[in-house]
Amino acid sequence: MNSLVEPNLSHAQQPFSATQVIDALHGVLPAHCVLHREEDTRPYECDGLSLYRALPPVVALPETEEQVVAIVRLCKRLNVPLVARGAGTGLSGGAMPHAQGVLMGLAKFNRIKQIDPASGMAVVEPGVRNLAISEAAAPYGLYYAPDPSSQIACSIGGNVAENSGGVHCLKYGLTVHNVLRVRVVTIDGDIVELGSEAPDAPGLDLLSVFVGSEGMLGVVTEIMVKLIPKPACAQVVMASFSSAESAGQAVTDIIAAGIIPAGLEMMDRQAVQMVEPFVNAGYDVSAQAILLCESDGTVEEVAHEVEHMEAVFRKAGATRLQVSRDEAERLRFWAGRKNAFPAAGRVSPDYYCMDGTIPRRHLARVLGAIEQMEDEFGLRCANVFHAGDGNLHPLILFDSNKPDEVERAEKFGAAILELCVQVGGTLTGEHGVGMEKINQMCVQFSRDELDAFLAVKRAFDPPGLLNPEKVIPTLARCAEYGKMHVHGGALSFPDLARF
Repeated sequence: MNSLVEPNLSHAQQPFSATQVIDALHGVLPAHCVLHREEDTRPYECDGLSLYRALPPVVALPETEEQVVAIVRLCKRLNVPLVARGAGTGLSGGAMPHAQGVLMGLAKFNRIKQIDPASGMAVVEPGVRNLAISEAAAPYGLYYAPDPSSQIACSIGGNVAENSGGVHCLKYGLTVHNVLRVRVVTIDGDIVELGSEAPDAPGLDLLSVFVGSEGMLGVVTEIMVKLIPKPACAQVVMASFSSAESAGQAVTDIIAAGIIPAGLEMMDRQAVQMVEPFVNAGYDVSAQAILLCESDGTVEEVAHEVEHMEAVFRKAGATRLQVSRDEAERLRFWAGRKNAFPAAGRVSPDYYCMDGTIPRRHLARVLGAIEQMEDEFGLRCANVFHAGDGNLHPLILFDSNKPDEVERAEKFGAAILELCVQVGGTLTGEHGVGMEKINQMCVQFSRDELDAFLAVKRAFDPPGLLNPEKVIPTLARCAEYGKMHVHGGALSFPDLARF
């Protein structure tokens, strides 16, 4: 099993017992901030990917930055793994607890400290919900652009950890493009700030290294995000197509025409027929695929761009075009896309949401391959994704009460991810690697590249206590997965440390 802790145990004291850790936490936290009875810790055993579970021996719920510092220092002193958790909506097992460690929940860090309309920024704590930032900024005519489908519940700290995106990330960027500064507690219990309110900060760009690091480099206690003006007008063009191939080509044509939509989403027929009864969004259930393409800006800009979009879609073979008539209809079109995941719960006992990214030109090819995989693995798959940037979210439908279906769903998901790599894409767009994709990291990256990632991890966290056993596979794991070749019983560069 992948472990970043074991190599250091010979040089440090052995891990303390759960009772000793609990007693130590009671020394730095009020009693109500330490949970250790099974009925209290059970809700923390997994994040949104419930296939991976581990019961934490203890859950710490700090209320102040000073308490976070005390917890981190305590874990380092006792050589105890520490996993930080936000709202638990992640879909890669990134917040799954360590079975011999401390889970630190940051839900109580839920204050919006400052909204500065003049500077176009907000200062918030990591437990603040994504949507709450836009709600607080709305009276100033501003909003926070990244909008994951879970924005009503997901926390901004988790968004930073996973570099989340959303339906509007094509035009406005991912979390990394909208975070100006983070305040971080290091493994030594020191407080550092990465980034700046200014356009640039001195030194290396460690903010970009930290965003998307999945809790492996430090614990965030404060985040400064960028706010942008709400557009005066926004409209969505819903285009229907008779095949996934023609819809995929239309995506390429839109970008080639010089149009950068505020959002460009695609859903296949299975997804549309799954969502429409749940949301009544007005989708064309007879189409093989639909595109949702949004324009925003001034009234004149939107009118011109929508006309251009419609012309491109007609040329690409759209069988039906519908433009949102008012704000309510626009929101209803998006509500269907954003409720694809819960809609899956109406048609299947369980679903497994994948997250891979591919070059846009391969959309049709990959969708065709996924359709063939449905026959191979004997499971249905509904496809919804951010077509504009090639970020796929196939929903594999299965029944966890049938162990063989669980195994087939996992293999189906692995096959999709490895196909993404094969066509020149990557394993993740916004969900992160966590536990889910750790084997596929051996497929995408060479051992030298993985060792470089581990070197960054070691620079921030020498004892390897922050969110261990996630993201970066060990040499042994890659060898077990059959993706790391050993020649004649010897590895290249045997003198290199293998962590």
